[in-house]
Amino acid sequence: MTLLVMMLLCFFFFFFFLHSVSSLRDGLLPNGNFEHGPKPWQMNGTVVTDKRAIPWWEISGYVEYVESGHKQGDMLLVVPEGSYAVRLGNEASIKQKVKVVKGRFYSVTFSAARTCAQDEQLNVSVSPNSEPKDWGILPMQTMYSSSGWDSYSWGFLADDSVVEISVHNPGTEEDPACGPLIDSVALKALSLPKRTRANLLKNGNFEEGPYVFPKTTWGVLIPPNIEDDHSPLPGWMIDSLKAVKYIDSDNFAVPEGKRAIELVAGKESMISQVVRTKPGKAYVLTFAVGDARNSCEGSMAVEVYAGKESVTIPYNSAGKGGSTRGKLRFTAVSARTRVMFLSSFYVTKNDSSGSLCGPVIDDVRLLSVRHV
Repeated sequence: MTLLVMMLLCFFFFFFFLHSVSSLRDGLLPNGNFEHGPKPWQMNGTVVTDKRAIPWWEISGYVEYVESGHKQGDMLLVVPEGSYAVRLGNEASIKQKVKVVKGRFYSVTFSAARTCAQDEQLNVSVSPNSEPKDWGILPMQTMYSSSGWDSYSWGFLADDSVVEISVHNPGTEEDPACGPLIDSVALKALSLPKRTRANLLKNGNFEEGPYVFPKTTWGVLIPPNIEDDHSPLPGWMIDSLKAVKYIDSDNFAVPEGKRAIELVAGKESMISQVVRTKPGKAYVLTFAVGDARNSCEGSMAVEVYAGKESVTIPYNSAGKGGSTRGKLRFTAVSARTRVMFLSSFYVTKNDSSGSLCGPVIDDVRLLSVRHV
C-alpha cells in the first residue's frame, strides 16, 4: 500500500468520524430541526427506508419524514420550526452521537406534538455505549401550549466523552404508524449552582436550566417525577404528577432575572428542594409570585411548605405581568428540610384555547434568621 493511499484512507476515516459525531454546543444538534432530509429514493411516501437517510441521525423502526402542512385524515400537521419534522411510529427511534465533556451535566430539549392517541409518551435515553445508561419516560397526555406543540427537557450526567442521545416511541398503538412528531432537538451544558451565605437554596432564581428555543412562545416543560440526578433544573425536583414550565424573559413576564418557573397544573404541578438545616434554628424563606403575561387571568394562589410551617400567597392576575412578594418563617425540626411550592388550583388561559397555565414563582431565597 503506497503512502498516498494510506494518507487518503486516514483522511477518509477522520472525515467520516467528524461527520458522524457532533461536537458539543449549546443549541440545536446538527440537523436538530430535520431540515435536511432523505433523498427521494430513501423514502416510500413519507416513510424513511434507510436508517441513515436523515443526515446526522440514525433511525430505527417506522419513521416518517413529514413536511409542514401534511394532512393526516382531517388533521393538518404543523411543524413548530422550519418546514420538516419526523414522526415516530410504534417502537421507532431517532438517535445521534454527540461529543461532550465527561462528568459534566447536560440537558436535552426537544419539541413534540401528539398526532394520534391520548396517552402517547416518549422514552429519552443517553448511552455511553450500546446500552442506555440514563433514561426517562416523558408522558404526553396533557398538552400545555395553545399551538399544539410543547417543548420538553431532560437532564443527564455524561459518563463518557461521546454519548448517544436517543428519542424512542415505546407505544403499542393499533395503528403502528401512530406516534408523536419530533422537531428541534437541542443540547445545553449546565452548571451546578452552589449554596451561598446569601442563599441556602441552590438555583433559587432559576437562572440555570434547560435550553429555551429562541422566538418560541410556549416555554419548556420539565416533566413530572424528576429527581435530582435527572433534573434539567439544577437543585430542584419535580415532585408532582404533571410538569412545570420553564419560561424566559424574552417571551414572558419574569419577576427577576431572565428565567422563572410557571406552575401550570394546580396541585399536580409542584417543585421542591431539600436543604441542610439545623434543628431548632429559625429560617426565613422569601420569594416572588406573579403571572407570565400570557393570557393567564384570574385568582391564583401558591402554597409554600417548609418544616412544619406553610403559607398561601394569593395573586389576582390581569394577565399583563407583575408580581408580589411572599415570606415564610419556620423553625427547622431536622437536619434536612424540604422546601416545596405548588399551585392551589387549576387555571386556564383566557384565549379560547383552554390551555393550562398558572402562577409564576421566582427569586426564592432562604436565610437563617441571624442573616436576615
